[in-house]
Amino acid sequence: MRACCAVVAVVLAALTGCSGQDARGPRIVVTTNILGDVTRAVAGGQAEVTVLMKPDSDPHSFGVSAQEAALIERADLVVHNGLGLEEGVLRNVRAAADAGVPTLAVAEGLDSLRLAGDGQLDPHFWTDPRRMADAVDLIAEQVVTHVDGADPAAVRAAAGAYRERVEQLDAWVAEQVATVPPAARKLVTNHHVFGYFAQRYGFEVVGAVIPSGTTLASPSASDLHALKRTVQRTKVKAVFADSSQPDRLARALASEAGVRVEVVPLFSESLSRTPGAATYLDMVRSNTKAIVDGLNGR
Repeated sequence: MRACCAVVAVVLAALTGCSGQDARGPRIVVTTNILGDVTRAVAGGQAEVTVLMKPDSDPHSFGVSAQEAALIERADLVVHNGLGLEEGVLRNVRAAADAGVPTLAVAEGLDSLRLAGDGQLDPHFWTDPRRMADAVDLIAEQVVTHVDGADPAAVRAAAGAYRERVEQLDAWVAEQVATVPPAARKLVTNHHVFGYFAQRYGFEVVGAVIPSGTTLASPSASDLHALKRTVQRTKVKAVFADSSQPDRLARALASEAGVRVEVVPLFSESLSRTPGAATYLDMVRSNTKAIVDGLNGR
């Protein structure tokens, strides 16, 4: 009798667990932590938002566990950057889409630039807050359309409030950039990541240590030599390196260029546990201050 009761208890527990799992609230899975932060603000607590990419990671190379891959397949909505950014999880996103999971490639719904050199579409749209404001609308519409249980009015209200904050950020960045003389608005970065920022605020990207849109590429000796000559010719005061990547090459370039060049870290592709880049808004503010101070020689 006791054995029979025990079996019944186990069966009931299993059924209760399954029922609890089926009754979970709506879930959105987001690949990168930058879009994760924005999506949480847009969802406004109307859905559980799971972010796959950890702080201080490289979006070009991070991968997911089997458990995280299963989350992607069971999501009500998958939000990813698109344009080839998340190279390590692209196959998981495609598999989910093939299985019927709604997916949003945010960058592919915006006005895209082409990367210098190879001509491919540039995935790093978030460096332009104006484009991120448009991305807020894209995400909100997909949440309203595909996430059952999310209150459309609440989502749209949260998205509108957050978009206003992003637009205010855009205006603030423009004010800070105005303190940099137009002739000094030249950027040398670790790789091609600030094209959208440059277009929005009147900068020229004169070179990159890694002449590619991905950190997985490597510079050749001729690439570094050409960049060295560019640094000497343009007399830039700073080289900007990604905080999540070793800046050895940037420092070597600064040392070999024969001019005084400061290597300044930026939070270019990931949020960080380091103070100053815990959110998208904070990250843009920190980067703007670093760029303005670096180019003004402060």
